[in-house]
Amino acid sequence: MVDDIDEQLLDILKDNSRLSFADLGRKINLSPSTVRERVQKLEDIGIIKKYSIQLDNKKLGFDLEAFILLKIFPGQLIHVLKKIKKFKEIKEVHRITGSQNIHLKVVLKDQLELQKLLDQLMVFGDTNTFLILSEV
Repeated sequence: MVDDIDEQLLDILKDNSRLSFADLGRKINLSPSTVRERVQKLEDIGIIKKYSIQLDNKKLGFDLEAFILLKIFPGQLIHVLKKIKKFKEIKEVHRITGSQNIHLKVVLKDQLELQKLLDQLMVFGDTNTFLILSEV
């Protein structure tokens, strides 16, 4: 299904998905049309699901990032999952195993915004918050 050349393409695209097919081809010694066909195949079979950008949240005025673990009150999981999608501060949501149900990654301007968000989330269940110091 995926060969060594596809893996090379994926590795390059993970670092910079804006490269042209010609630039990709130069990096792995393939023609732009061959690269285009391979990338299209990877999209068609669902290996490449989407392209996105990575923002510098600090430059946008968001100085605080955190992980929040949420243990949903019994019987409320589906309801909470629908509600959580509406919070603009929440950038990632994962259902997890263990003593908590939900793992959230949030981006906020300051501690006051974190406090307000936690107040809103606490109506759904118990929270456990971890501030992100840096990305490794």
